[in-house]
Amino acid sequence: MRLFPPQWRLMACALILCLLVQSFALADGTIARCGDGWLEEINGYPVLHLKGTPYEMGYQHGALLKDRARTNFENILSMDEGKKIELGPITVRPTDAIKTIVGMQREFVPPEYFEELAGLSAGSGIKLDDVRVANFIPELFHCSGFAIMDSATADGTLYHGRVLDYAIDWGLQDHAVIIVYEPDDGIPFVNVSYAGFIGCVTGMNAKSVSIGEMGGGGAGHWRGMPMALLVREALKKSETLGDALEVFEKTPRTCQYYYVIADGKTNEAVGMEASWDVFTVIRPGETHPLLPTPVKDCALLSAGDRYDELVRRVEAGHGKFTAETALRLMDRGVAMKSNLHNVLFEPETTRFWVANATHDKQPAAEQPYHAFQLSELLSRTPDMQSKELPLVTRATAAK
Repeated sequence: MRLFPPQWRLMACALILCLLVQSFALADGTIARCGDGWLEEINGYPVLHLKGTPYEMGYQHGALLKDRARTNFENILSMDEGKKIELGPITVRPTDAIKTIVGMQREFVPPEYFEELAGLSAGSGIKLDDVRVANFIPELFHCSGFAIMDSATADGTLYHGRVLDYAIDWGLQDHAVIIVYEPDDGIPFVNVSYAGFIGCVTGMNAKSVSIGEMGGGGAGHWRGMPMALLVREALKKSETLGDALEVFEKTPRTCQYYYVIADGKTNEAVGMEASWDVFTVIRPGETHPLLPTPVKDCALLSAGDRYDELVRRVEAGHGKFTAETALRLMDRGVAMKSNLHNVLFEPETTRFWVANATHDKQPAAEQPYHAFQLSELLSRTPDMQSKELPLVTRATAAK
C-alpha cells in the first residue's frame, strides 16, 4: 500500500473495515422459517418469532429450536435420575411427582396451552410427556425485582428491573432465547426464556406492561394455574396495570409468589404477592412486614441482605438513575451467585436489556447486556430466501 498516496491508503482501510463490519452483520439474520414463525440472530442472540394459533406457535417453536430444546430437556430431565422426593405419604421420582402435579393443575390451565405443548412436541419430535414434565417443573426462584420512576430517575422514566437467581446448574443459560409472541387472540409480547419452555417468568407486552416474578415457599399448593402460565395470561390480556392485577386476583393460584408489575403508559408500578391464599398489592413507597424500608417512587422486592443492598443502592442514586445506572442496581450483592438472567425494561418505549449467565456458570450480573426493543422486533420480517421448514398442522398430519 506504500505505492499509493496516503488518502488512497485511508480509503482502502475504510473499505476493508466496511467489508469486515458487513461480514459480521451477515453472521446474524434469518436462520429458518416455519409457517408464519421464524428464527433469527441479532448480535449473536437467538430471537424466535411465533405467530398463529397455539398449536402453530408450539410447532414453530419445536421445529425452529429442535436441537436446542432437545438438549435443554435432556439436561433437565436427566437431573432426577436416582433421586426421590416426598409427595404426600409416598416417595417418588421427581418426574412422576410432576406428572401428578400436571394432573392436579389441568382443570385450571386453558386448553390452548396444552395445544401449544402438543405442537411443540410434534415440531421437535420430543415425547409429549417429556415436554409437559419440563414445562410444569415447579419454580421456586430466589430473585429480586424493582421499579423506579418519577422522582427516583433522572427524567422521570420508569425502569423495571428483574433479577432471576435460579437453576444456573441446569445449563439453561446455554439455551437462552428471546421469544416474540404474536398470538391470534391476544396482545403481542416478549418472553425472555429458554428453548422448549412456553411459560414466562420475565416478559413485557406491546401495551407497555412488564412483569417479573420472585418465588417464595408454599410447595404443595399446586391446585391452580402454574405461575409461568399465569404470567403469560396477564401479558396476553392486559392493556393496563389494572388489567394485569385483575388477571392475577381472579385466577386460582399456586405456591407463594411475588411480582413486580409496571405500566409504561401511566408510569405506574407495584409489588404484589399473589400466592394460593394471599393477594396483596404494595404501592411505591408503601411499607410491608417483609419490606420495611420504603423509598419514594420505588417498588423494591428482595429478601435479607439483598433487599438491604437494593435499598442502599436506590437511596444512593435516587433522582439520578438512567438506563445505564439502573442496570447497576442488579449487580452482585443484589444478584446471587446463581444469577441466571437479568433484565431491565423501559416499558414506555418497550426497550429492554438482557444479560445471561455463562456456560461456566459465571453470573448474569457480570456479563454484557444485549439491547432490544419490542416494537422494533414486531416490525421485523424474515428473509424469504432463508431455509423453510414445513408447518405440519393437525389436519395435515391426519391425511
